[in-house]
Amino acid sequence: MPERGEHTRAEILSQPACWEQCLRELEESGQLLAARERFAHGSEWLFVGCGSSYYIALSAAAMWTAVTGMRARAIPASEVLLFPDLLPASPKACVPVLISRSGRTSEVVRAAEHFEKERHLRTLAVTCSPGQALEKAASCTLCLPAADEQSTVMTRSFTAMLLGLQALAAAVANRAAFSKALHKLPRLMAPALNGMLLKMTALAAREFADAVFLGQGPFYGLACEAGLKLQEMSCSYAQVFHTLEFRHGPKSVAERQVLVAFLLSESGYDAELGVLEEIKGLGATTLVIANAAGQRARAAADVYIELAFDLPEFARLAAYAVPGQMLGLATGLKKNLDPDQPRHLARVVMLQEENGKPQHAAF
Repeated sequence: MPERGEHTRAEILSQPACWEQCLRELEESGQLLAARERFAHGSEWLFVGCGSSYYIALSAAAMWTAVTGMRARAIPASEVLLFPDLLPASPKACVPVLISRSGRTSEVVRAAEHFEKERHLRTLAVTCSPGQALEKAASCTLCLPAADEQSTVMTRSFTAMLLGLQALAAAVANRAAFSKALHKLPRLMAPALNGMLLKMTALAAREFADAVFLGQGPFYGLACEAGLKLQEMSCSYAQVFHTLEFRHGPKSVAERQVLVAFLLSESGYDAELGVLEEIKGLGATTLVIANAAGQRARAAADVYIELAFDLPEFARLAAYAVPGQMLGLATGLKKNLDPDQPRHLARVVMLQEENGKPQHAAF
């Protein structure tokens, strides 16, 4: 009988090896080259997903613009289906990217069919499961089967699919240096895992009435994912805001029993540091995740994780997702829950239909 959280823990710790394998297989299989050639016309990219896959989309869209210089945005698949008229007219140069670990998520598959059949746009699927409905609906696929998990909650599939999209951005923009930096990330991340896990386990031993995750730019999507991991694996309450938006009302919750986690960027470091110091001054318990925290950030942090990776800022994104996964795991175990099998959740959300109308969603 496996121990509670055994699979999730193994999958979190397997990420550096998984990243290395996925990046290698994407190149050796020719998938990156095929996608680059298939969508060479693309000048606007639309990233679509549900749940964790939508948070990949949020981070990927910000990263895409920074790396390629092309316009990009993210949208939940449900918005494509329920409010299609609110989407701007899609030029032929628009490339919808549909993200689903299982390749079977109902809303994502239907969104792909909508773009392909009704808008006559060729789509790119990003998945960890070959041969599923999403791959069949899309014109081209990036598939990372090595990243799939046994657990319900997405961990390594999240970071691997994000890395896959980063590798594609490097290929599309002919950014060889960025691609090389992505390949360095697994070797830098591996020795940092045990220290991260110890810190997150110690932090989870405390009692918090609320948790808040903050980030800007591509780090906002990662903050959303961290909050979701805590909710999914430990049934805890979590909120997410853009870092500077936390000042505009939400900071009223700040107190010692509230954990406020900052995913600090380099691009907005000084402004975000100001928020960190302000919230620490209001009495909240603070967690800082940064590449180079600096003396002031460390002084304002109750707990800090400093990556110190000699890589471009946007090549390090996947690493920022890992502490939130570990915190969710450790908090769930502390509450005597099984993070491998979260309450009310299933690995795939599929809608059962009657007369063409959704009747039930299995979460």
